Amino acid sequence: MTGVANLWSYLSTTPLLWLTATILAYLAADAIARRLHNHPLANPVILSVLIIAPVLWVTKTEYATYFEGAQFIHFLLGPATIALALPLWDNRETIRTSVAPILLALVAGSVTAAGSAILLAQAFGLSTDVILSLAPKSTTAPVALGISEAVGGLPALTAVLVILTGIIGAVIVTPLMTVLRIKDWRARGFSVGLASHGIGTARAFQVNPTAGAYAGIAMALNALLTSLIVPVLVRWLI
Repeated sequence: MTGVANLWSYLSTTPLLWLTATILAYLAADAIARRLHNHPLANPVILSVLIIAPVLWVTKTEYATYFEGAQFIHFLLGPATIALALPLWDNRETIRTSVAPILLALVAGSVTAAGSAILLAQAFGLSTDVILSLAPKSTTAPVALGISEAVGGLPALTAVLVILTGIIGAVIVTPLMTVLRIKDWRARGFSVGLASHGIGTARAFQVNPTAGAYAGIAMALNALLTSLIVPVLVRWLI
């Protein structure tokens, strides 16, 4: 017990406390998801949030304090984004032979994701700051935050919206594709990667490796295209 107390005393005075808490929460969430056979509702990201949020509330920990430790994980989003080049390279032959349908699906999905978010937000009378924060919600977090800041949105709000988009996509993708009778793993993976970025891609890999590979392709291409079209849509629609 003395060793545990000493460890707690050390961690509680450094950012390592919340870094450790975040890692442990995810490990616990992942173990729960595996026990539940990776059910869509047992998404590790959802479970991690459900574990961490009450701890922050009970301890009355401010987000800024929590982020001092979590920023080390946040930093890894950059290298993870660069690593999106790997599935593109590994599947370059498939992409080369399917350029037209891939580009058509990419443009349709990217424009729909950003454009519908802007139009629906306007229809509900949301403020301009919220609309600008919402527009890049379907792309991966590092890119979405950069776009949000560039167009005048609130990056912190964008981060929340990106996570919610990814979680919703990861939860509904499998039953939705089944209802729509879409059986091609390439199409299933590409659609979830485009709409739900990294969280959806992780779910696709759990279901099928081919779906995961195409989800990674869609996520990488959508990050590039969204960074180009969102500023245009914002000027045109707002």
